[in-house]
Amino acid sequence: MRGGRALKRWRYVGIFCQELMACAACVQIGPARQSFWALYLRPDGTLRERTRTLRGRGAVELRGGALRVADAGVRLELELKEGAPVHAHCLHAGGDVWTRKQAGVPAGGVLALDGGEERLVEALAVIDDTAGYHARRTEWRWSAGVGAGADGVALAWNLVSGVNDPPRGSERAVWVAGAPRECAPVRFSEDLREIASEDGASLRFSAEAERSRRENLLLLKSDYRAPFGSFAGTLPGPFDAGPIALARGLGVVEHHRARW
Repeated sequence: MRGGRALKRWRYVGIFCQELMACAACVQIGPARQSFWALYLRPDGTLRERTRTLRGRGAVELRGGALRVADAGVRLELELKEGAPVHAHCLHAGGDVWTRKQAGVPAGGVLALDGGEERLVEALAVIDDTAGYHARRTEWRWSAGVGAGADGVALAWNLVSGVNDPPRGSERAVWVAGAPRECAPVRFSEDLREIASEDGASLRFSAEAERSRRENLLLLKSDYRAPFGSFAGTLPGPFDAGPIALARGLGVVEHHRARW
């Protein structure tokens, strides 16, 4: 605790490729712990997910450059080749928050469903490591994803509004060929279908499957929606560089309100 605020910390990993999108996270708020995972199979439009608050220890493991989910008939095991991160240390309504973001991280391993045969998975990941004393009431909009430019260059992004988003020294970043650079502030439309940047970029989002959850646990309350989907348009470029055309992109958008 600090100043009456509980420490919040988490690691979130998102996985994206043409065959599937997935995420897994381990969260701690003071003494409370939670884990969740979701798996969206794009060919048949199937979404599986599970959130564990009190039970299911070991269902999600995120450590040492690895992701492991073993729960409800899903076994997903991936190695993550963690790369160039961006770091931010920002004030939030009097508290401080540290975060490290990675995007475009190579991920490889296996997926097996309901005891069936293993299938190989080759994908790209985004990773969010955060720890801080956020305000008692916090609301943010966030997006992270991977893709390619018109010239084939690898692109990835982490965009946010509401937390860690000062004009400079934020967690906002775009990775071009694996190298991250901070970009200008962004704003999200209410329906999460567009992310506009101060440099004129406009990133359009088409949802394919959505995770959403509401919890009211007396002192803790959480309300979020986090759809997976595809992106088109332009990404904000590094400061003074201008927008970057995105030929194709996959990722996630999130709107989260929390009282914690």
